[in-house]
Amino acid sequence: MTGKRFNRCIVVDDDEDILLSARLLLRDIFADIATFKAPEEALAAMEAELPDVVLLDANFGRGATDAQEGFHWLGEILRRDAQAVVVMITAHAGIGVAVDAMKRGATDFVSKPWSNERLLATVRTAAALRASRAEVATERSKAAVVAAPAAGGETPLLGNAPAMARIWSLIERAGPTDANVLILGENGTGKELVARELHRRSRRAEQILVSVDLGAVSENLFESELFGHMKGAFTDARADRIGRMQAADRGTLFLDEIGNMPLHLQPKLLTALEQRQVVPVGANRPVKIDIRVIAATNCPPDQLADESRFRQDLLFRLNTVELHLPPLRERREDILPLTAHFIAQYAKKYGKPVRELPDEVARALTGYDWPGNVRALRHACERAVILSDGAAFTADDFSLSRGLAPSRPAAPAPAPEAAAVRHDLNLERAEKQMVEEALRKHSYNISLAAAELGLTRASLYRRMEKHGL
Repeated sequence: MTGKRFNRCIVVDDDEDILLSARLLLRDIFADIATFKAPEEALAAMEAELPDVVLLDANFGRGATDAQEGFHWLGEILRRDAQAVVVMITAHAGIGVAVDAMKRGATDFVSKPWSNERLLATVRTAAALRASRAEVATERSKAAVVAAPAAGGETPLLGNAPAMARIWSLIERAGPTDANVLILGENGTGKELVARELHRRSRRAEQILVSVDLGAVSENLFESELFGHMKGAFTDARADRIGRMQAADRGTLFLDEIGNMPLHLQPKLLTALEQRQVVPVGANRPVKIDIRVIAATNCPPDQLADESRFRQDLLFRLNTVELHLPPLRERREDILPLTAHFIAQYAKKYGKPVRELPDEVARALTGYDWPGNVRALRHACERAVILSDGAAFTADDFSLSRGLAPSRPAAPAPAPEAAAVRHDLNLERAEKQMVEEALRKHSYNISLAAAELGLTRASLYRRMEKHGL
């Protein structure tokens, strides 16, 4: 017997000889053939593992010929698995019964005594149909998961400063491999852009890259988001949904903000990565996955090395190659090329002219420390393009004259009376100042700053964009 071997077939018939015959005939097509005389037992077996094909007798009661019992159990099977492939078998074949069976959801129909060749062809075709349905459902689910493009995905990775030379070298060497990569760096340094460049240079470039912001995934939805869930697994599970890890199958999974992942959830991710399989919430069998993992975090290495914050076995799984992205203040040669790129990008987007960048403004931009790194520079350029109304840009267009972050260590905190003099009741400026203070206090860790401000990460990002931070 040649051809693809499928996983499992369930045969339900009240005749022991039929069950034995089916088991012997189909053993070269399926790795496992489960036979049952009672339909109730077959349904219980389906709860443990869904089959590729069900061969279902149409009549169980003595003398029954109308197939009503078979139709009842057909409905029960389809109620438990809407994608089930069921082939009806009966000794009382007739065109009316066959048509009725197909209308009720049966895939095909064979009569007994059967022709071995006919049964083999029918069952093989049915199993292939099941595999095709599963593949289509998976691809549709993948499309739904990755429908929304990741933020920043349209921006290329730019930079030729000496501090970036090692980054490009590592990308060139690690990209074509399947090695897991851990990207370290402050917020806004372009970690996701590096992940996309690694994926673009990999052997998986024709497949998808799926991004997961672990800092934005609530703990109670962690398993559902990463592993998927089955319909009815919890209150809001109204349909089957594949997780991000399965959506990335044969492609790349980018785990952003991995350092903010709660310690008690880390073993679940580690198990999935080690076993190369996931079990959707509410499912009873694992789904194999083939993924390359790229992770990123703004946590300093010493915090990642702390067992009370991050499991070291998970860290070892993630950092086959470790890549440290330099902050923008350590690659000042790239500030003006990046500025030119962003100005041209936003001028085109908003239909604005590309204005002159005077030397004094260029010096101010390169002398500024950009605590929000490339992201902050991008926001500043967008603001400048929108608000500038002169023939040339000014420092004020980029918010550089508003005393954001100096390029030298900050001065000591002012005395209380000096602070009182600076007291400002303007809500916009007060909000901006509070956001800046929270970001500096937590070294631009978005999750910690958002928690301090009582905001979600998304809300904090919106305020940072609003104020050009």
